[in-house]
Amino acid sequence: MATATGGKPILILAEGTQRFVGRDARRINITAARVIAETVRTTLGPRGMDKMLVESGGDITVTNDGATILKTIEVKHPAAKILVELSKTQETEVGDGTTSVVVLAGELLKYAEDLLDKNIHPAIIMKGYKAAMEKSLELLKNYAKEVKVEDKETLIKIAETALNSKASGITAKDKIAKLAVEAVEYVAEKLNGKYKVNKASIKIQKQAGGETIDSELIQGIAIDKEVAHPLMPKVVKNAKIAVLGFELKIKKTEYTAKLTITSPDKLKAFMEQEDKELQEKVERLIKAGANVVICQKDIDDMALHYLAKNNVLAVKSVDEKDIKIIAKATGAKILKSPRDISSEDLGYAELVEERKYGDKRYVVISGCKNPRAVTILARGGSEHIVSETERSLDDAISVIKDIYEEPYILPGGGATEIELAKELRKYARTVGGKEQLAIEAFANALEIIPKTLAENSGMDVVDTLLKLRSEHEKGNRYHGIDLFTKKIEDMFKVGIIEPLKVKKHVITGATETAIMILRIDDLIAAKGLFEEKKEEKEKKPEETPPTPEF
Repeated sequence: MATATGGKPILILAEGTQRFVGRDARRINITAARVIAETVRTTLGPRGMDKMLVESGGDITVTNDGATILKTIEVKHPAAKILVELSKTQETEVGDGTTSVVVLAGELLKYAEDLLDKNIHPAIIMKGYKAAMEKSLELLKNYAKEVKVEDKETLIKIAETALNSKASGITAKDKIAKLAVEAVEYVAEKLNGKYKVNKASIKIQKQAGGETIDSELIQGIAIDKEVAHPLMPKVVKNAKIAVLGFELKIKKTEYTAKLTITSPDKLKAFMEQEDKELQEKVERLIKAGANVVICQKDIDDMALHYLAKNNVLAVKSVDEKDIKIIAKATGAKILKSPRDISSEDLGYAELVEERKYGDKRYVVISGCKNPRAVTILARGGSEHIVSETERSLDDAISVIKDIYEEPYILPGGGATEIELAKELRKYARTVGGKEQLAIEAFANALEIIPKTLAENSGMDVVDTLLKLRSEHEKGNRYHGIDLFTKKIEDMFKVGIIEPLKVKKHVITGATETAIMILRIDDLIAAKGLFEEKKEEKEKKPEETPPTPEF
């Protein structure tokens, strides 16, 4: 990048650096973001399509979960990456609405581009979008209905709405919704009049085989391991649990050494010394009061023998994630060394036992003191189905968690977006000026949700949208699209319900992301970012303007 002074060029940026300024920068960024939005748009709703994602290693993922799709695909353009991060944030914060937030952000940028083409300054568009977002949040507060967490029937409907777009939800929606509601109810804690739900206390254990409807709830932490020795007890009540982060075996020296043994007696003494050291480690655990040992790493056969001899139940080679959950749930300290083990380092559970589910055995820890923990055993006919069941459960658990933390609900099926669009158009007229155009553009962008739902279901988009608007003009505020009957109905009556918290995050996340992208007026790209691959360039007969890679 160079500029001329007195006829001589001055090099400022590295050779090959590309720079796009003003409208060109915005056009490139908006195009990249819209491509990402269009990629996931066809997956929205219960009639949305799936994507088959094939990774470089050959691993295949079949899903219509927006967050999973965007996490898996390799995105190169920086503006496109912003939308990927938006989806991840939505997933982390509320667990649902990951596709909606990206689709809405893309539509907001589409209408912003139209306004930019009409020479409306980006600052005015951003101001109008922000005003529309604030008004939308105000309208949502008055539009939402309160729900009691004791109302299980409504909670199940909320979970089912989240599951409607999932593959597993079509066949086992009722069962998965009930499991999600029961799991959240089990781990929810009420503090100062408000509920707190720790999702980490709900473990989803995948098990291929059987059907999705065979999935079940286990009140406790289920470890995908068997008891480590056949002579160990299979059931331990009032368990005092030692959680080990080290190997329970004789540690090999770090240096290579040669040991010369001249007689059988010396060999016997050497082996006895090793056994003695191992036995001392086990005795420290027994002396501390441990009757259950959960080890992240391996346990020597001799150590297992000593533990079994002392009637201790042991599990070895436990996943690090499970180790952390067990330590937190039981109140145990993860021990890094066998030295100075005390009773204070041990965790507690009412019961530890080996159980059989299907054709597999698990060690289940139940009756944990703080917090309570639960495991959902996710079943399915294949690894792909089990993985999708796991994602479905995670979404259902997330929306129920949202209700516990903010107990307000909204109608689904595009009803909320149509109602907001109607009210925002009225609000825009009171604002006036060019800002009114931005608020009206925001209202139009909101309608992308019912439009997409209708389109993905094979319905006539224009006709459906006109009917929806007509119903809302008549005062039927909760009417949306029932995509199973393809009729316009009251969403609360048919049970298509969404949490207020999810919708708020969709609107704020999409608006703030659109504003962030519109604020960029200078794009300085390192060499090669927007360049085509050499072999692709050679195929083309003539040069074409560079296009961004996504």
